[in-house]
Amino acid sequence: MIAYEETALRIAILEDDPDQLALLKRWVAADGHDVHGWLSGREAMRQAGRESFDLFMLDWQVPDISGTEVLGWLRSNVSKTVPILFVTVRDSEQDIVFALEHGADDYMVKPVRRAELLARLHALLRRAYPIEEKKQLSFPPFEIDISRSEIKKDGTKIELTPKEFELAVTLFRNMGRLLSRGHLQETVWGRSGDLATRTVDTHVSQVRKKLDLRPESGYRVVPVYNYGYRLETTRVEPATGAPA
Repeated sequence: MIAYEETALRIAILEDDPDQLALLKRWVAADGHDVHGWLSGREAMRQAGRESFDLFMLDWQVPDISGTEVLGWLRSNVSKTVPILFVTVRDSEQDIVFALEHGADDYMVKPVRRAELLARLHALLRRAYPIEEKKQLSFPPFEIDISRSEIKKDGTKIELTPKEFELAVTLFRNMGRLLSRGHLQETVWGRSGDLATRTVDTHVSQVRKKLDLRPESGYRVVPVYNYGYRLETTRVEPATGAPA
């Protein structure tokens, strides 16, 4: 799982006021994250169907599809667990309860203050992506040394380029989670608009080959057409206890 204090996360914002959207994007970007913003609910849903994000901030009152409809769509089609924060002018107890009971994780009433917004953001991210204190990660037969940028398999060091190492760590930390190419690009290469998606594919292929990520070895990289990749384990855990 990604540790949010160690890497920039991908934040998506739905806000129909261009000035407010620009302000929110500036605050969150200055906090060290990659930010994507949209002015319409339909566009937010379209992009969320094509890309993966670590947290969503939703306005309620947008002109085409309401934020609550986007919320329901995200929970049904994208993720049951990705953090969702509502930021809206609607302040009735009924509205707050409705949003929270339909899948929102937190709710803020506009106008919001920068320090409080970031504090709420940090709290959601801490819960969803716990801080990884260890510099040694273990995914037998792989041992990952973050401080030395090394991966060993059965005690033997695997030669990786710096980007291949970062990509491998990102995949292992997000075991079982589908990550879009754009998400991998921003996490490993930063926001470089001129980076071809083929570069991501090539690096994934190299990581798969060098680490021998095949079902027989306990892990496999699953490509999802026109979207991205998911690293998953194929190991079957032994049953606990002996038969009577």
